Amino acid sequence: MALKIIDHGTPEYLEMVRLRQDILRSPLGLQLEPTELETEQKHVHIGAFEEESLLGCCMLVKENDHTVRLRQMAVSDKLQRKGVGKAMMNFAENIARDQGYKNMIMHAREHAVGFYEKMGYKVTSLAFTEVTIPHVVMEKPL
Repeated sequence: MALKIIDHGTPEYLEMVRLRQDILRSPLGLQLEPTELETEQKHVHIGAFEEESLLGCCMLVKENDHTVRLRQMAVSDKLQRKGVGKAMMNFAENIARDQGYKNMIMHAREHAVGFYEKMGYKVTSLAFTEVTIPHVVMEKPL
């Protein structure tokens, strides 16, 4: 498995958008909107690949000089629980550290909290609704 940063607007980025739509939005009856995708130009896009196939993806978004937010973590259905998410999280945390961030936060779907807790994240909020389903804020010092 190869992990790498993906440039916005490239064919790999468009593949990442398709995976995010399939895994994160379509099951909820939602669409990724073009205006939302336009705002992603300054974010760090991360992909996990096996040869030419995208296995999973996520994004890092600057919150402030010390904190970065993980967003849109998606792993292909047939590859979940196979280590792809863990590898992407480690890669994303290393990139964040290299860029000088001290903390990583996220809005985690409630069903994914256990995965993030195993990665050292702590729940720091009450549940709230985002994209029609329950989420919590989770944080980890880097």
